Amino acid sequence: MYRVDLNCDLGESFGAYSMGMDKEILPFVTSANIACGFHGGDPGVMRKTVQLALENKVAIGAHPGLPDLIGFGRRNMDITAQEAYDMVVYQIGALEGFVKAAGGKMKHVKPHGALYNMAAKKQELAEAIAEAVYKVNPELILFGLSGSELVRAGEKLGLQTAHEVFADRTYQADGSLTPRKQPDALITSQEQAVAQVIRMVKEGIVLSQQGQEVAIKADTVCLHGDGAHALMFARQIREFLANSGVLVQAV
Repeated sequence: MYRVDLNCDLGESFGAYSMGMDKEILPFVTSANIACGFHGGDPGVMRKTVQLALENKVAIGAHPGLPDLIGFGRRNMDITAQEAYDMVVYQIGALEGFVKAAGGKMKHVKPHGALYNMAAKKQELAEAIAEAVYKVNPELILFGLSGSELVRAGEKLGLQTAHEVFADRTYQADGSLTPRKQPDALITSQEQAVAQVIRMVKEGIVLSQQGQEVAIKADTVCLHGDGAHALMFARQIREFLANSGVLVQAV
């Protein structure tokens, strides 16, 4: 039987600003990547999101990002490998405190936004992030873009890794995500999103924007919790995966 994890980026509200539909989406996913206060989230939101994930029996992961609330962590920053290491250790520790306080156990780490995309291509950053995860807890699973430097860095250290694919993003011929600044970066059609996920999971292939079939490994599928169609996508993709003979469960 085919098997895949369905993850979502959650807990990204902060202060007076509310983002996403965390409570509504959680019943349809198997892993939650919870923001740790740098690109989104705050202590109260972290605590509440951890509790919601535990109530829904969803695997909990840290979602560390760049310190850029205004840009939502999606703008590249010229950081060193040491800075990346420090940021990731700090944010994992913050979320892990809330998870332990609630009686849970953290399962994974998935970098956010620009930090994730930079680490997908830059070996030095990827190795720093993987080392941060390993040093905090070598039992944590490192999520990274399928076939990326981040996944390779984690495997090199001996971490369990999960090759991640995206339901609501388009791809380039090299297997990278289409930059968000391009008008064709996001998938807004439910039918297109479902078809892309089914093909990635069952055939190991994604069709790039250049019309090329790109080989891809899909251990976990990401849905962005702040997307306009997030709840609809989560419900439909979960249903279609089950109807297509795919077991949906945490990594």
